[in-house]
Amino acid sequence: MDDMSRFLIRYGTLQKKNSIALDSPVSCLKGIGEKKTSILKIEAGITTIEDLLYYSPRRYIDRSALRKIIECNDGEDVTVSGTITGCSISVQGKKRIIVTLSDGTDILSMIFFGNIFYFKEKFTEGLPLIISGKINIHKNKKQIFHPEYDFCDDGFNVNTGRIVPLYRSTEKLSRAGFDSRGFRKLLKELLYSHKIGITDFLSHEECRNFSLPELEYSLYKIHFPENLNEADLSRKRLAFNEVYYFSLYLFTRRHYSEKNIHYNFHTAEMKLQNNFIKNLPFRLTADQEKSIEIIDKYLASETPMNVLLQGDVGSGKTVVALSTSLFIIENRGQVAIMVPTEVLARQHYATAKKYIDSSIKIELITGSQGTTEKEEIYKKISSGDADIIIGTHALFQEKIEFKNLQYIIIDEQHKFGVKQRAALRDKAACPNLLVMSATPIPRSLCLTQYGDLDTVKIGAKPADRLPIKTLSFTTERINGIYNSMLKYLNEGRQIYFVLPLIEDSEKTDLKSAESRYYELKSSFPDHRVELIHSRIETENKESIMKDFLSGSIDILVSTTVIEVGVDVPNANVMIIEHAERFGLAQLHQLRGRVGRGEHQSFCILLHPEKISDTAAKRIKIMTETDDGFKIAEMDLKLRGSGQLTGIKQHGLNEFEFLDITRDLKIIETAREYAYARTMELKTHEESQYKEHEFMGKNTRSRRIASLLS
Repeated sequence: MDDMSRFLIRYGTLQKKNSIALDSPVSCLKGIGEKKTSILKIEAGITTIEDLLYYSPRRYIDRSALRKIIECNDGEDVTVSGTITGCSISVQGKKRIIVTLSDGTDILSMIFFGNIFYFKEKFTEGLPLIISGKINIHKNKKQIFHPEYDFCDDGFNVNTGRIVPLYRSTEKLSRAGFDSRGFRKLLKELLYSHKIGITDFLSHEECRNFSLPELEYSLYKIHFPENLNEADLSRKRLAFNEVYYFSLYLFTRRHYSEKNIHYNFHTAEMKLQNNFIKNLPFRLTADQEKSIEIIDKYLASETPMNVLLQGDVGSGKTVVALSTSLFIIENRGQVAIMVPTEVLARQHYATAKKYIDSSIKIELITGSQGTTEKEEIYKKISSGDADIIIGTHALFQEKIEFKNLQYIIIDEQHKFGVKQRAALRDKAACPNLLVMSATPIPRSLCLTQYGDLDTVKIGAKPADRLPIKTLSFTTERINGIYNSMLKYLNEGRQIYFVLPLIEDSEKTDLKSAESRYYELKSSFPDHRVELIHSRIETENKESIMKDFLSGSIDILVSTTVIEVGVDVPNANVMIIEHAERFGLAQLHQLRGRVGRGEHQSFCILLHPEKISDTAAKRIKIMTETDDGFKIAEMDLKLRGSGQLTGIKQHGLNEFEFLDITRDLKIIETAREYAYARTMELKTHEESQYKEHEFMGKNTRSRRIASLLS
């Protein structure tokens, strides 16, 4: 007999009084009036029975192991069962009620403060009870203050004597009675007093094939498991549902975006692209050549391209993007390249002007340009007298109208929000899309966050680049660091010196960029030291970066404003002070600013003597590998999963059950199943297809689908 059968035999025989639908309001449950309904909606997003069912525990406590009272020692967390032998009110000091419990081996006192008359009425002599709490021995008497308890008369405990779920709560929820105990009581009322109309989209056979429990079982066991294995198995089934509906939505959305869109590109000539590659002053890597070939094929197809181009820092993604842009231009289309900062926009513009034939019209749009200059560029874009338009957020201003935008390239896409990306895509009917990421993305994250994109990866870096040597030292070694800096400065090299804060603060003892800047100016009087950070005016920042690129600045003291895209081949030393304050991805990005020239490059990680274990692990990883994809996987394991979708770029995971650090197999299985279902659904009529499953009656699937809508 399988787990589901045993479950139905045990719980199906319970007396269930009422049938209840998933979309019924939560107010239909006993004790949930108008005020509590409002609090549940505002504080927990719970409005229906389905919302309550999917309100997942944040963790579990194991209170299943029963102890005899005589075996309990001072300070131990224990679970015991017994019979109430007495109940009295003590007026010595603060009023309290003392309830005595005996299991035949010893006596234990439960002590409650607060509404003592409520407790006096509740605890009647002779009733069986099971309790959990921390033992306190006072005058040789064992006692527990405010223990968790359950009466054993209904045969089902929810607060102790079992694996106990803990739920997310707020001050307002707790005041309304919805702390963990309150949620357990409410869910017990729902699950064991009502017959719920739960429909599973997986058949019994499919569940067996996927090694997952059925949905009804999972929705019960996620709240009241017999053991932690049952809880995790139920979580995995609900995670499968999330990925399935999410993927179904992505695949279907892509189907609709491609429907009735047909391009008529030719690939015979390819003169612009071939000349571009032939005239480059360096040879493309095999990965770059392969990436260009793959993207060209996508662009030549009849349906719009949606591709994620992954490549580690310094792997040459920009050249791939520019090369494939020429495919579109040769077919009389326009290309928009969006980047997060003006520094990077100007750098891309300079690169494009340097390598692309002068017959191609390239324009730059940034926020700092004057009104007159912008108006002239707007006219060129709308008339088609601009082939490649490179810019920051300014690209999706309402005033900009493209004549024939067919290809959008978004660089460092993680720096943009969902709405910003969508605003640019709205500038064309259904453009080809290439998003580029220099932050390597673990496969599990890639399959969820970019599940509607085809992935192209550049693995290798240019062969002429030497690996960056990464070393870590405590800040006490700063004088030795200064000596090494002087050596490289005398050899004609340039240096980055990065810190997390702009200026000193009373709230922290961290060294700031400003204070380190003045120290370096004093210590290196014969060299030019400059400071750059986010508060400096854009024009001044541009000027500083131009001077650093030209070699007239020797040491550039900075915050993370130089994290993305800055390319100065002569800068071969990167010093990161307070490295313990940076994440792995940020450290890797910063390190990628060096190692772009012919000389050996170094990344020095400075940190205090005492740092957290997690910070020490991050620094150790950085010194052991420069493989961005390995670093991304380690980063994910250290940080756990963050938000994958929606408008926010950081915060809690929108998926309630999926754990991307552990659930790669589930993600792959659910996506494959969703893709197969999408292929089946394409044979249906349009109306049936659109309304099926994720847009249908299942409100849970609609919520998941709405994450990207």
